[in-house]
Amino acid sequence: MNTKHDLMNSLRPFLLALFSVLLFSCQNSNLGVAGSTPQSHQIWDQLLKSHVKPDGTVDYKGFIRDKAKLDQYLKLISENAPDRKTWSKNQQMAYWINAYNAFTVKLIVDNYPVESIRDLGPKLKIPLIKDVWHYKFFKIGGVESSLDEIEHSILRKEFEEPRIHFAINCASVSCPPLLNEAFTAEKLEAQLTKVATTFINDPSRNKIKADQAQISSIFSWFKGDFTKKGTLIDFLNLYSKVKINPNANISHLDYDWNLNE
Repeated sequence: MNTKHDLMNSLRPFLLALFSVLLFSCQNSNLGVAGSTPQSHQIWDQLLKSHVKPDGTVDYKGFIRDKAKLDQYLKLISENAPDRKTWSKNQQMAYWINAYNAFTVKLIVDNYPVESIRDLGPKLKIPLIKDVWHYKFFKIGGVESSLDEIEHSILRKEFEEPRIHFAINCASVSCPPLLNEAFTAEKLEAQLTKVATTFINDPSRNKIKADQAQISSIFSWFKGDFTKKGTLIDFLNLYSKVKINPNANISHLDYDWNLNE
């Protein structure tokens, strides 16, 4: 009896199965993980130009009419997560800002009409949810995610860029206006400067005088993000047309959570 031959025959099915699993794993190692080439944000740019006014007011009914295009863009970015090894910092940041804004619009579109984004938590009846920003209603690279994760775990943590607070929009009146064009890697620096300057000098959101400034609650909630290289007044003076004295009285305005339409 050839025991060696019999042993090989008995192991053959197992070895073939193991080989198949390893082959499948190698062939599909990048599925749902990251896109090797940054995708275009042209569809989102077209939607923004069509349905967002220069002042940031959003036509959600227009987005509803163009829901197929919105879903097309969201599918594109969902299936092409940034590759941290090959994408530049600006490519990644533009992706995540656009993703946050586009999925926020989707959240409103899917539940329209609504008076405030904060009303959606109870409306959606999601158990054990802190608020609507923790609601995992989309996937990035096959992984369930939320707006909170994009903002706090990725944008704030990985890039440490305080101006992102003026780029992402929470669908509310007191939020920084939604820019009516997509963020792109090529224009990112200019776009971040633009949204920071626009927001800080907007008298409906910040009332700035040399000796007194009533500023957005955003500067209270995320003060640490704005004071890593100096005081809060130092940061504001980088963009404020009215320069604030170092000993000026600073207070914070109430936040209007009504829908930005």
